[in-house]
Amino acid sequence: MKQLADYFVFLVCRLLFAAIQAISIETAQRISRPLVWLAVDVLRIRHDVLDENLRHAFPQLRADAVNRLVRRHWEHLFLMIIEIAHAERKIHLTNWRNYIRFRAKRELMQHLLSDRPTVLLSGHFGNFEVGGQVLGKFGIPTFTIARPWDNPYLDRFINSFRSANGQSILPKKGSAKIAEQSMNDGAALVVLGDQAAGRKGIWVDFFGRPASTHKAMALYSLSYKAPMVVTYTQRLKKPLTFEVGCEASVDPASGADTCRDVRQLTVWYTEQLETAVRRAPEQYWWLHRRWKHPDKWRRRKTKNKRAA
Repeated sequence: MKQLADYFVFLVCRLLFAAIQAISIETAQRISRPLVWLAVDVLRIRHDVLDENLRHAFPQLRADAVNRLVRRHWEHLFLMIIEIAHAERKIHLTNWRNYIRFRAKRELMQHLLSDRPTVLLSGHFGNFEVGGQVLGKFGIPTFTIARPWDNPYLDRFINSFRSANGQSILPKKGSAKIAEQSMNDGAALVVLGDQAAGRKGIWVDFFGRPASTHKAMALYSLSYKAPMVVTYTQRLKKPLTFEVGCEASVDPASGADTCRDVRQLTVWYTEQLETAVRRAPEQYWWLHRRWKHPDKWRRRKTKNKRAA
């Protein structure tokens, strides 16, 4: 029964994806506007999460400004899906300048074209999926480590879509040796650095609130002496036009204070991500639970230690 339900969900998503590809971006953008109204005013999807996150991140904003930001946030999410569907067919090596501009291109390419491994760190900001496609079009192979989707049909479709652009997808479990070999071969690891890590993560401030952050990104960079490059793919004035930029980079081989240990490096890249998000806050995923009950997890950790 579950297999049938999974296939039905996949079929619906695949048909919607094909429908978006069949119409122009301008038409799809017009259709997305009533969807914003539906999500915000009627269904109020994750309204409490959005309101709480934005009020904590931007305490100076009035209620009407927060509401406007919520609407712009939903518009960004719908546009992001539209862009992902169209990017593969529209952006090519012969015309990429019509859609992409680079910021700090020399610094970014210096790391990507070197023989050393690189950790490309981004976040749920802008259109990070299109950012991965752009690198693939330039023949720059990357790999990422991700938890497989619960729906195997969707997981297969999304992974084949990403792999078509030169990005290898490794499952979180059982891929340690492959990841190790890839780093030793000088590959570029692409990771999202703003996913909640639970009670096992490092607690660092993100927009003024403690957020549990994964240690793996800093560990990869420090263990393999791989430069860490904080990148972003920010939408510009119209859909499917982006700035792909290098916010900052640091090389563990340089002996910089930011690379002194895992915590220092984690704090550094979190600050860089926050700087990027503040330039276009409507393009961040405020609806996901980035800040999850630090006091609850800390109490549970203390309780487990006492029990042990």
